[in-house]
Amino acid sequence: MGRVVHFEIPADDEDRAREFYRSNFGWSFQVIPELEYSLATTGNVSPEGMPTDAFSINGAIFRRGDVLKFPLITIAVDNIDAALEHIVQSGGKTVRGKLEVPGLGWNAYFQDTEGNIIGLWQDSSPAVS
Repeated sequence: MGRVVHFEIPADDEDRAREFYRSNFGWSFQVIPELEYSLATTGNVSPEGMPTDAFSINGAIFRRGDVLKFPLITIAVDNIDAALEHIVQSGGKTVRGKLEVPGLGWNAYFQDTEGNIIGLWQDSSPAVS
């Protein structure tokens, strides 16, 4: 809990952004056109799609919007509802409440006390160690 597990980079032109990151850093992408979202693989992955390189995380490129304009990180939590409640009590704001990612978990966005927008992630099932 509390570790960075994902990043997202906004783009005005997703094709152009994917090509930029592919050609400069060797990233590969799984495009999800109906969501204007492309999952980015930044290094070696296991058969389940999880990073196998030390200190590596994967991310995404998404269509830039009115609120989500800048790159953001996503932090893992055990309970997304409790985390959002605590964030609000601590002076933060919910930007987008809990949204299910079918079969995987839930995500949400909040704004911290400094105006940064950060993502939250809760797995649908506990991680196996």
